Amino acid sequence: MEVPNVKDFQWKRLAPLPSRRVYCSLLETGGQVYAIGGCDDNGVPMDCFEVYSPEADQWTALPPLPTARAGVAVTALGKRIMVIGGVGTNQLPLKVVEMYNIDEGKWKKRSMLREAAMGISVTAKGKDYRVYAAGGMGLDLRPHSHLQHYDMLKDMWVSLAPMPTPRYAATSFLRGSKIYVLGGRQSKYAVNAFEVFDIETRSWTKFPNIPCKRAFSSFVTLDSHLYSLGGLRQGRLYRQPKFLRTMDVFDMEQGGWLKMERSFFLKKRRADFVAGSLSGRVIVAGGLGNQPTVLETAEAFHPGKNKWEILPAMPTPRCACSSIVVKNCLLAVGGVNQGLSDAVEALCVSDS
Repeated sequence: MEVPNVKDFQWKRLAPLPSRRVYCSLLETGGQVYAIGGCDDNGVPMDCFEVYSPEADQWTALPPLPTARAGVAVTALGKRIMVIGGVGTNQLPLKVVEMYNIDEGKWKKRSMLREAAMGISVTAKGKDYRVYAAGGMGLDLRPHSHLQHYDMLKDMWVSLAPMPTPRYAATSFLRGSKIYVLGGRQSKYAVNAFEVFDIETRSWTKFPNIPCKRAFSSFVTLDSHLYSLGGLRQGRLYRQPKFLRTMDVFDMEQGGWLKMERSFFLKKRRADFVAGSLSGRVIVAGGLGNQPTVLETAEAFHPGKNKWEILPAMPTPRCACSSIVVKNCLLAVGGVNQGLSDAVEALCVSDS
């Protein structure tokens, strides 16, 4: 695939969210984007549920979440949207699971998690309607090692072999019959564990740790490579916290981390930013860095040239955005500027 020139990328301002928020969860199914929950200006979880039509550039309110919450795990199973755990209005983790039927326009309660949890990482294997939920943080603030799968046909959660490293807020993705689980946190501190669950053998394998341990980084997959980007090296004892421009790359075919020259690193130090893969490039935008205000800069990595190139700046600089790739565009939704934002902007390749 020919990789587009940076001049082919442009930002588009889209219809704003109906209300300002942070920590909402995004999901694309059937060509539509759903925004689920989040926190308002006072940090209170919301019950809002809306759908965005890219064709009409319009948000439409849907029946609200039966349980207001933020930071939920979401996945689509056919024409159903599943909403798992998160933080409730009492600021405590939830065990509630709810499912929205797109055709009927109705919510239903489903079988609860075995324990209340926030920061669950979810993957779904669509054809057999199975959802896999890894980790999370419970009411006692301890990280979970749980791996559970939900069988939609039986409305039942089944416990699988626990993760070797308990954690919450990990990143997970499905590749073939394997679930890759990276990073996350224990208490306030970042974890650099990288573990893989084989769905067929129902067993875990420990992969080489992420070389650089940091919080508020992003993971992006592109072809057979996995990119670990930026983040914040946390301060402990005499060590000061430090924003990073580090890039670590894992080769999924060879099963190891590649040695990266410093010249391959991001141009800007950043954490808590938008990231994704778009038209054969890895994209980062916004976030927090060494400057006193949020970042507006955006960059694109060219895998062939092994270098980052400057993209047009975000129209609304933000950190803590929700993001999703839809129809060759990377959407940045909500987040924080000086206060909460309702901005929705898309970085698109020309003609998309």
